[in-house]
Amino acid sequence: MDNTQNFEPIKCCKIMKQTLKTLIQQAVVSLKKEGVLDQSIIPNITIERARDSSHGDFSSNLALILAKPAKINPRILAQKIIEVLPDNDAIVKVEIAGPGFINFFINPDKSYQIISTIHQQGTQFGLSKVGAGKKIQVEFVSANPTGPLHVGHGRGAAYGSAVADLLAAVGFEVHREYYVNDAGRQMDILTTSIWLRYLEECGEVVVFPSNGYRGEYVREIAWKLHHSVHNEYRHPAELVLEDIPVDEGHGGDKEIHIDALIERTKTLLGTTQYRDVFQAGLQVILDDIKVDLSEFGVDYHHWFSERQLIEQGAIDAALNNLKEKGYLYNKDGAVWFESTKFGDEKDRVVVRDNGQTTYFASDIAYHLNKLERGYDQIINIWGADHHGYIPRINAALLALGAGAEKLKVLLVQFAVLYRGEEKISMSTRSGEFVTLRQLRSEVGKDAARFFYLMRRSEQHMDFDLKLATSKTNENPVFYVQYAYARICSVLRQLDEKGLERDLNLGMDSLTLLTESYEVKLLNTLSRYVEVLEKSALNYEPHQLIHYLRELANDFHVYYNAHQFLVDKVDLRNARLNLITAIKQVLSNGLNLLGINSPEVM
Repeated sequence: MDNTQNFEPIKCCKIMKQTLKTLIQQAVVSLKKEGVLDQSIIPNITIERARDSSHGDFSSNLALILAKPAKINPRILAQKIIEVLPDNDAIVKVEIAGPGFINFFINPDKSYQIISTIHQQGTQFGLSKVGAGKKIQVEFVSANPTGPLHVGHGRGAAYGSAVADLLAAVGFEVHREYYVNDAGRQMDILTTSIWLRYLEECGEVVVFPSNGYRGEYVREIAWKLHHSVHNEYRHPAELVLEDIPVDEGHGGDKEIHIDALIERTKTLLGTTQYRDVFQAGLQVILDDIKVDLSEFGVDYHHWFSERQLIEQGAIDAALNNLKEKGYLYNKDGAVWFESTKFGDEKDRVVVRDNGQTTYFASDIAYHLNKLERGYDQIINIWGADHHGYIPRINAALLALGAGAEKLKVLLVQFAVLYRGEEKISMSTRSGEFVTLRQLRSEVGKDAARFFYLMRRSEQHMDFDLKLATSKTNENPVFYVQYAYARICSVLRQLDEKGLERDLNLGMDSLTLLTESYEVKLLNTLSRYVEVLEKSALNYEPHQLIHYLRELANDFHVYYNAHQFLVDKVDLRNARLNLITAIKQVLSNGLNLLGINSPEVM
């Protein structure tokens, strides 16, 4: 290796990768000067962690990539690259492996620096400025305010808040938003359901519609309404049901039946009373959702009302925008958006033949509003059942002049809850569902969030209640939190024995950490910054979850193999500094995921 330049000591995996990349770039320049490589070659240098530690710490496939244009055997080219690599005291050995991989072995002494870095930066360790200067809006959950949040919504809540927090951790300015669907047919069905239950409170005998909302929460809202207005909104059941098309159970169409009931409700109550019933239901349910999410560790900067779009004329403005661009046309009495011009499989109705705008029209207006707020990136987190909706939203944004890269839609599969072999129903209409609040009560916030985040968001998930509440090593959240608690226990024992530790140990003492378990832990700690950045930029909190499980496992193995409070002062201090660094990283990672770090378990 050429003795031309020394680089500053490494502090983490990310910096080491950049160091190696710089060294290889300089080697390529040298080979160009020697005529080994053509001047026109612009190499794409990638550095990856070696999968097998016996093959070194990092690896590059550059020789394999350049072999063909250079017309040189990849192993021979790899050797030439190694020969002109600038010298660096962080690298103890470079080898050629397989067909021409270049493997780097890092000086173990350098890995000790990660301990002092973690101690110095504390809660800031791992944070970066990768996204500095860029604004991102993350909209997630946005469940219709027609009932309590259920366990399916919980996964979207955990995922959305984790993605937002991870993006903020790497420097983005993140705006968290909940879109309140407080207009439209579902809210009319809820309002009608509440009023019919109210009539029952008044003593009327009502045949409740099969398509109404049947949950106990509807009865509670109706009871509160009756307690407030008494019989003021009462009408005879016979008048309510007169000439209403029959329901599904009697050979009719449930949709036609409920729509007729909605119109009858609006007619009998009138505008003011209907609005009062509507508002009574919306306020109770929305307040309940806000409390639920807050107690689940999820908070928002803004709760955006769909009614706000209507009242401010934003929907008409958005449709006029598309009309002026020539993307709307009339057909069969309705107004259509030519979404097929922008990749959608068919054109979409934005105004029905009855003059009412569609949900899609509201969504166009909402996304235009997002664009006007100047975000660099818009992220929508939707349930997987909305997959087919993506092309039409993308089409609308393209028609409005936004680039295809402006919107990122992340899909979340609903979690399926089991009690033994029995699958729990998730029907909001029937009321037979397990709420997020009930789940939290049974397994706790930490376990719920951890389990929700363990898999890729788009993967199917079965939620094992028994495992989530167990206090065994098989329970992953218990296993990670227990690692943190064990370290706290060691530090309490230190105090009880009247021993002291030196947090400012020099490198000489840290070099006593030579056991295989210690070397493994140092290596794992050095990867945290890189894992955090990848988790954020790829919108994959499960990467951080897997890392924390690995770090916890490395610690538990170490804990079972060695004593920390040994008589030898230097070794004791070195090991204590190591495990307190582990404690800090566990805490930092769990905190970003909205999970606590208990000191006692």
